[in-house]
Amino acid sequence: MNIGFIGTGSMGSILIESFIQTGALSPEVIIASNRTSGKIDRLAEQFNGLVKANSNIEVVQLSQVIFLCIKPSEFKNVISEIQPYVKPSHIIISITSPITIAFLEDQLSSKIAKIIPSITNYVMSGPTLCIFGERMLQEDILQIENLMSFISEPIRVSEKFTRISSDISSCGPAFFSLILLKFIRAAVDETGIPYSDANRLACEMLLGTGKLLTTGGFTPGELQKRVSVPGGITAEGLKLLDLKLDGVFNQLIHITHAKFEEDMAKVNG
Repeated sequence: MNIGFIGTGSMGSILIESFIQTGALSPEVIIASNRTSGKIDRLAEQFNGLVKANSNIEVVQLSQVIFLCIKPSEFKNVISEIQPYVKPSHIIISITSPITIAFLEDQLSSKIAKIIPSITNYVMSGPTLCIFGERMLQEDILQIENLMSFISEPIRVSEKFTRISSDISSCGPAFFSLILLKFIRAAVDETGIPYSDANRLACEMLLGTGKLLTTGGFTPGELQKRVSVPGGITAEGLKLLDLKLDGVFNQLIHITHAKFEEDMAKVNG
């Protein structure tokens, strides 16, 4: 079975590279197109056998499953271009959160799914959000989830929670990287510790914390209690953070949802 990719930007490339590196897909079954041919050339040089398509239409004609890894603003043009060539047997997968299943099912005769990946999939970790249209058969769903399980933990979510789920799983790595970076810089500025040392300590700490919260069986609240001693140093730090961060993530969610609604109106309206 051939797997097509329309768009090989940041996330499209991550998916292709991760699928190949895990052995989920061999380069020979991947057909890809992109507006900038140089990006496809780089992938084809890196992965011998990967097929560089001359057009989006060729991707559809040569593939059974097609990932649409494009920006919201590009959807209407791409859908209009490939629409005559899409068959009911195709599985079309959007990785773009503002694009609704209903919009795609209205425009295309194929089976429709929405898979929202995360940059963490690059290291074969983290979740992928899975939303499936009504035309998807159970065997289709299992096929796609099995593919995604090579690089992630597939998690089915309701489409109405697409944005908040994406905030946590896809935007979250960038949000928490910013917090970590500010922690590192403060450590350097206040104490003079070498940046490389502070960076290594902070990143290893975050890795270990993630393991404690997943395979270690801790909840965030339980972890705080285990580390913090009443009246101790950690407890004092937690008091400050609790005060300063109060409401920050509520504001963050308001901002991401407002942008999401704006993008949805442009694409689905």
